[in-house]
Amino acid sequence: MPELPEVETVRRGLETAVVGRVVAAAEIRRSDLRWPLPERMKQRIEGAGVKEIVRSGKYMLVRLSTSETLLVHLGMSGRISVLPPSATCPDAKPGPHDHVLLRMDDGTSIIYNDPRRFGAMDLCPTRAEASHKLLRRMGPEPLGDEFTGIYLRKIFERRNSAVKSVLLDQNVVAGLGNIYVCEALWRARVSPLRIAKDIGHGKAAEIVRCVKDVLEEAINAGGSSLRDYRTAGGELGYFQHRFQVYGRAGEPCRRSGCEGKIRSVRQGGRSTCFCSDCQG
Repeated sequence: MPELPEVETVRRGLETAVVGRVVAAAEIRRSDLRWPLPERMKQRIEGAGVKEIVRSGKYMLVRLSTSETLLVHLGMSGRISVLPPSATCPDAKPGPHDHVLLRMDDGTSIIYNDPRRFGAMDLCPTRAEASHKLLRRMGPEPLGDEFTGIYLRKIFERRNSAVKSVLLDQNVVAGLGNIYVCEALWRARVSPLRIAKDIGHGKAAEIVRCVKDVLEEAINAGGSSLRDYRTAGGELGYFQHRFQVYGRAGEPCRRSGCEGKIRSVRQGGRSTCFCSDCQG
């Protein structure tokens, strides 16, 4: 599933292509993705100008001139492609998994492709974004000022579950996913199996710092391309070449002076990668 850096990278690509433009035509090729698509989606989007695109956790919020916001979640395999006017072929037929197609007033095409259809789209009044059922319970943005060591320690002290499970809770912090939590905990020298309430203030602050660092680095690298993910322009991300633990089970730990090997265990149905020697 695309995580925060991948969603932010796609958002930036979309922002460059469509903000300030008008949706000249919309083709909605099915009635649902993970959930039903909004009623009269075509009529509500066509003719609307795109004012701005922001990100909330793993959601992109496309704010329209009609005072509505289009919420977009890429799910497991969703991909958004931006085709410039020079690449648009009026006779080209959409592929079998191209479910939503938008043509902007300058000829740019936006294509939402999702083979597994675990993604989601919805329309809501822009003024009511924060109370939308998919957004209202989300925690603070990990790159924002509200996500601090003090905040995280207050959460940890009430939790008797593993620290990794707490960090993946979208009600605790919005947008974190499996890959980057594994990487951040390795940097912070914290075992993902450690009980959250046993982590002190200093180590909580270190986890916050490492989360912010790894997310920023991944965004600058265009995210991580493992299976389906591509940027809006079709390029691969390359942060996967910098993984220290994720996907490296059985390989030597890369921390200087550590002689351990990377382990992989299952936590909550996901694979957790870490070094049991240097992550205490």
